[in-house]
Amino acid sequence: MPRLSVIAVSILLGATLSLPAAAQWKWRDKGGQIQYSDLPPPPGVAEQDILQRPHSNQRRTAPAAAASAASGLTLTPAKAVEPELEAKRRKAEQDQAAKTKAEEEKIAVARAENCTRAKGHLRSLEDGLRIARTNDKGEREILDDKGRAEELKRTRDIIASDCK
Repeated sequence: MPRLSVIAVSILLGATLSLPAAAQWKWRDKGGQIQYSDLPPPPGVAEQDILQRPHSNQRRTAPAAAASAASGLTLTPAKAVEPELEAKRRKAEQDQAAKTKAEEEKIAVARAENCTRAKGHLRSLEDGLRIARTNDKGEREILDDKGRAEELKRTRDIIASDCK
């Protein structure tokens, strides 16, 4: 009987002492390497590169926590996320959203410009005016009926894709 209680206490003590080891951060650095630490990752690490946080391990260690609570041992509660770290994360998300929005606006402006040019070129092609262009050798050539038909199709495809 005393031997069984020593084993039970040893198991509970081992489970309790292993909890801090489970409270680890895991993230992917800029080089793609997985990093482990008991400290949060550096401020430059993107949110999607953080693979594990200390508070996410508590679900996995719930049986050990229940066992230690049953034995009368108490665990310290997990530390709340630091407000400063949370503010930096929110700012990084806002900066990324602003950058994405600016890029989308830039693409929209380019599409509108392409649309306007393509519509003007289509009008020129449909009017039947002579159109000359420079070939690969740098020589000037006049579009024949076949070339005009190909150019009409290409221009209509551009309008279909950019003029929405």
